[in-house]
Amino acid sequence: MIFESDTVEMVARLMALSARTAPKARGIDVIRTLIVTGDERRVLARAMREYGERHNAGFFIRDAGNVEASDACLIIGSLLADAVGLDCGGCGYATCAEMLKAQGNLRSTPFCGPNCVIRMADIGIAVGSAVKTASIHNVDNRVMYTVGVGALSLGWLDGCGVAYGIPLRASGKDIFFDRTR
Repeated sequence: MIFESDTVEMVARLMALSARTAPKARGIDVIRTLIVTGDERRVLARAMREYGERHNAGFFIRDAGNVEASDACLIIGSLLADAVGLDCGGCGYATCAEMLKAQGNLRSTPFCGPNCVIRMADIGIAVGSAVKTASIHNVDNRVMYTVGVGALSLGWLDGCGVAYGIPLRASGKDIFFDRTR
């Protein structure tokens, strides 16, 4: 007998595949994925709660409860030290070289930057491809900024400056959209 949580973990792997094969600028893959299950979910939820308490951000604490109640969680990140090389200015710098140099002056913020705007589109497409796969397989999910912040605060997804998390659950009620706070 296959339990629902086993199936959700299989769907998480399919979602990671969808993120991996999603189109990326110039065909260069800067996307990293991590599937979090079991005790690692509790570690992640604890990091999210601690961040929420330190920054008086109740939505981190609420989302931590969702991560704990999930069957699995997919985290998708984008490597920081990368630029497409178009010198488009979308990042706020005139050239990609200036943006990459500015990354040495990182602030203490949830995400590291500045980031290449084209690479941020790449992560958005990867996240969208992943949630499409979850939807096809009828697994409840929600894209959460808070999960990415928690994962990065733990040092997960080495080299990534931005990450989003997608907790997953199979149950009779979607816990990710029928919630308070």
